[in-house]
Amino acid sequence: MKAVGPPLPKHASRDDNFALLLHRVRNEFLEMPGLRLTPAQAARLWALDRGTSERILDGLTAAGFLLKNREGAYLCASVA
Repeated sequence: MKAVGPPLPKHASRDDNFALLLHRVRNEFLEMPGLRLTPAQAARLWALDRGTSERILDGLTAAGFLLKNREGAYLCASVA
């Protein structure tokens, strides 16, 4: 996985961390256009807890970047 940028300073806020995760996950879907992940799979792939994984995926879905299919997997909206 490519680095998204320099590590956040220790004083970085939760919002900064969340924004960095959003950017990282978005980049992963762009680099692998056929990628389809459930929240559990995403949590394992990115070493996140399930709740954070769901918030990230739902945030990208709300932004129109991802779609959620009937099986509960998320995929890039431009691939669908």
